Amino acid sequence: MNGVGSKLQPDSMLISDVDTPANSAPSDPSAMVGYLTSFAMTAVATAMAVGIDSQVVIPNLSLLFVVPVVVAAVGFGLGPSVCSAILGALAYNFFLTEPRYSLAVEDPANIWAIGLLFIVGLIVSTVAFTSRRRASEAALLRRQVTLLQDYSRDAVTAGNAQAIASITARVLAALFQVPVVLMLVADGNVVSREQVGAEPNDVELQTARSSLVTGTIVRAGVYPDVTTRFDFWPLGTAAGPGAVIGLAFDPDDRPAAPGELVNIVGSVLTLVLERQHSRQNTIV
Repeated sequence: MNGVGSKLQPDSMLISDVDTPANSAPSDPSAMVGYLTSFAMTAVATAMAVGIDSQVVIPNLSLLFVVPVVVAAVGFGLGPSVCSAILGALAYNFFLTEPRYSLAVEDPANIWAIGLLFIVGLIVSTVAFTSRRRASEAALLRRQVTLLQDYSRDAVTAGNAQAIASITARVLAALFQVPVVLMLVADGNVVSREQVGAEPNDVELQTARSSLVTGTIVRAGVYPDVTTRFDFWPLGTAAGPGAVIGLAFDPDDRPAAPGELVNIVGSVLTLVLERQHSRQNTIV
């Protein structure tokens, strides 16, 4: 159990107040930093290009403006990268084509050069951004696989239902980075309730029970339970307590298919609960 506990501790701390508006704030400053950095890198590229152009004539000097595009795409994403491409094309036109220090273009050939610079910048930014996104997705997948492997091992060796529920709640919190509630219900009574992050209210707990009784997945904010913050997944077992998993997603940042990971965790949880129930009956 220590393996999962050590991995989940930092993750669960990150989501303790995930349902508060303050948690959405960091994304704005980080985006602003990306755009400001893109502007600064383009300014440096412009200074270098002007300095080189004043000393020696070099063909394809415009390629210097592609460098900030690549760096911005890899480091900050598509928006700052496209911003660098636009700024680079404008800077090249303003400082390096005739007439200088004007956005007017005297030579028609320079129009093609400026347009080509912009198009190359867009292509490079898209390719770099796609590579960055795929690398991020691969890293996320590796993390998820590691968490699920540790969870499977530690859930099997857990001593009782409460320990199993605790491990399961923490791994779900680490996988999704959202508040989690997990209830084990036997003969209509809650035998264990584990939560990470926001505490469910009475209406949400009642919705969780209803989800388990009816065997129906309930999505947050959907009629008839429009006030609930949690999506609930019921898990029936052939023997032993049933379970219901609740995840409180941010409506603006909800995963496309959270049920896939939930089903994996739910399958392990169901098997472990049935195994423990059979073992207890054998001992009795």
